[in-house]
Amino acid sequence: MSFEYDRSPSLRVEPEATAEPLVAAPPRAVAAHPALQEVSFALEPGQTLGLVGPTGAGKSTLLALIPRFYEPTAGRITLGGRPLGEIAPEALRHHLGIVFQESFLFSASVADNIAYGRPTASRDEIIAAAQVAQADEFIRELATGYDTVIGERGVSLSGGQRQRLALARSLLLDPEILLLDDATSAIDPQTEREIHQALAVRRRGRTTLIVAQRASTLAGADRVVVLQQGRVVEQGPPAELLARDGVYAELFRQPARTAAL
Repeated sequence: MSFEYDRSPSLRVEPEATAEPLVAAPPRAVAAHPALQEVSFALEPGQTLGLVGPTGAGKSTLLALIPRFYEPTAGRITLGGRPLGEIAPEALRHHLGIVFQESFLFSASVADNIAYGRPTASRDEIIAAAQVAQADEFIRELATGYDTVIGERGVSLSGGQRQRLALARSLLLDPEILLLDDATSAIDPQTEREIHQALAVRRRGRTTLIVAQRASTLAGADRVVVLQQGRVVEQGPPAELLARDGVYAELFRQPARTAAL
């Protein structure tokens, strides 16, 4: 599977109107920019896959293709043997839970933010999702707990708190496929470990793809795909990749370098 972003010009600036109509010049051809090139891997139901690589390697682009935010320019992605292009985006996304590094929070109560995708959820279900996301403790310390109204985009919360609320929101949907795009990057390592320990139970039977900056995030992954300049350069279990002393090992050899991933 391959994907290229459209690089056609989208902005035109013209002089003020004249008596003679202007003849529009054809847009200048711009070379396509391949974001992903001949990417190929398979993931069994219930498995967890890690995606790592330098900045611009195509990790987030690959995740964005799964909910059909973009369409592959060559090849295809299949789900249960069925090409995603044959599944309506709305129907497909009903089975997905997506958590970005920066997820939007609304000017509403904490409970309403968590239950945004499932407004009929009970308070107990909301709390259970928050507990898995390690958000319950800090929520209860807020002025009125789950009824505390937070500002738009969660301006009154820290980055790690916002990420935990976004994760709780996704878990409440109980999706078949969970996509985590740097979803715990602002969370301290200890809390992140606790989240992944709790997720290990909830991930049973659920396929999970994780874009990660820290090797510890991938400790429970069944397999890791390493991308470099849009191509798969390594793939295998995390421990095996470390032992190979290749690209994956180099990326995580020095903790200070993980910030550049």
